[in-house]
Amino acid sequence: MEEEIKKITEQIIFLEKIAKQFMTKEAIARYGNLKIAHPEIALKAISLIANAAQLGQIKDKITDEDFKTLLLEIQKGKKSYRLNFRNGKV
Repeated sequence: MEEEIKKITEQIIFLEKIAKQFMTKEAIARYGNLKIAHPEIALKAISLIANAAQLGQIKDKITDEDFKTLLLEIQKGKKSYRLNFRNGKV
């Protein structure tokens, strides 16, 4: 069990490292607050950003406004997301 928790923690740190490279300081700060208040939503958001980054879909840094828009989409409960990071919009 402890080994599994360690592995999951390492994966989250890896996702954060990737995603934060593509986020502004304000968006990172919002993520930090969200991570404390709503860890499941934070994890979903950061994994979507990291995945988009790995696929080369992010051209500019994700602003706080972009991040808020992404969070609203996640909270709508959709099972799939169509994210357009190329134009600086989510």
